[in-house]
Amino acid sequence: MLQPGLLRSALPLLTLLLVAITPVVRADLELEATGQVESVPQPPAAHWAWAGDPVLGRSALVDLDSGAILGSVGATGGIPALLLPRTRPEVYTVQTHHARGDHGERTDVLVFYDARRLLPIAEVVMPPKRAILAFDTGTAALSDDERFAAVFNLTPATSLSIVDVQERRLAGEISTPGCSLVYPAGPQRFAMLCGNGALLLLDLDADGNVLDRERSAPFFDPEADPVTEKAVRWGATWLFVSFEGYVHPVDLSGAAPRFGERWSLLSDADREASWRVGGSKHLAVHQATGRLYSIMHQGGPDTHKDAGTEIWVYDLAARRRVQRIEAAGPGPVLLGRPLDTRNWIWPFDRLASWLLAGPPTPVDEVQVTQDAEPLLVTSAAGPFGLVVHDARSGAFLRRVTTGNMANLGLLVPDGWAGSVDGGAR
Repeated sequence: MLQPGLLRSALPLLTLLLVAITPVVRADLELEATGQVESVPQPPAAHWAWAGDPVLGRSALVDLDSGAILGSVGATGGIPALLLPRTRPEVYTVQTHHARGDHGERTDVLVFYDARRLLPIAEVVMPPKRAILAFDTGTAALSDDERFAAVFNLTPATSLSIVDVQERRLAGEISTPGCSLVYPAGPQRFAMLCGNGALLLLDLDADGNVLDRERSAPFFDPEADPVTEKAVRWGATWLFVSFEGYVHPVDLSGAAPRFGERWSLLSDADREASWRVGGSKHLAVHQATGRLYSIMHQGGPDTHKDAGTEIWVYDLAARRRVQRIEAAGPGPVLLGRPLDTRNWIWPFDRLASWLLAGPPTPVDEVQVTQDAEPLLVTSAAGPFGLVVHDARSGAFLRRVTTGNMANLGLLVPDGWAGSVDGGAR
């Protein structure tokens, strides 16, 4: 059997195999009518999810119940970063374009999409400095009052581009030496992580200029045990998890940050068995129940980016683990469609089955819907689909395809307006 790591190396061979047998594979597909223009159903459903694709430069909106692909928006330049307001029927995407495709003059823009038709309606040009990273968490943020969007820049000097999304204009650029990434921290307020383990808080005035700038004392030791940047928010508290599995709560509800006592996701027995956090988006929180979901794998030091085989569930109020969920494999896809080798002719069916045999592919990202019957959705880096679990029981429900070449930048809307009436905070 192939190990999960070998599956990715076998995919090029499998692709060549698919090309070779294309003329003999039966495709019972209904003809699709062309020339149809539809709007996204309203109001938005709780079980919708966005799945980014850095290959196609887009993010696809899918229904996790029916498996339907509802549409997509452009999101070129790295892992797609989406901002979903609660009070306006819009979607904001951060994009990078070059005049000659892969070179030439660079233009960075924040693009405004109509949430019903998923068509661009406006854009704001920003300084061509935005950070293009291997993850989307912290690369852009919307203030809690949804007046300003902040986009993280890295040249390697660090700064924020501030866009007034209400007036659709560039408010300015804020230099933030020594501090990176950006997280919403209140009305017209943002937080950033600093290299010495501190937090930088930026309060803006009505024009988007810096009204107040405060840098805290360090709340973690970046040399002994750094935190990952993939933090999640529970109410007004951000939860940063360290490489060694310690949770650092940061309450930003007041004028100054309050750093709670750290606590561990792992017992001594877990550490002895080499369990660790890992993945490119390894945390998710269900707000109403206070459940934290964390992707886990077994590995050595500095494997905090490795995908995981289990999802552990924690009661945040009690600070204890309450459940372990075995992460089902996402299943391979080709050109956005599920890979089904049952109807292939001999010997290609046997060869494909051998290539695809082995343990399930570990998952790299996790999200949870915010309704009373929440779904847990996971993805893996590479040509795979999405996996849907019942977030309460952990039971595997289904696999969903997105039409993407890869799924990175998984995002489940939390109170996204997406309709004419919008939503309340």
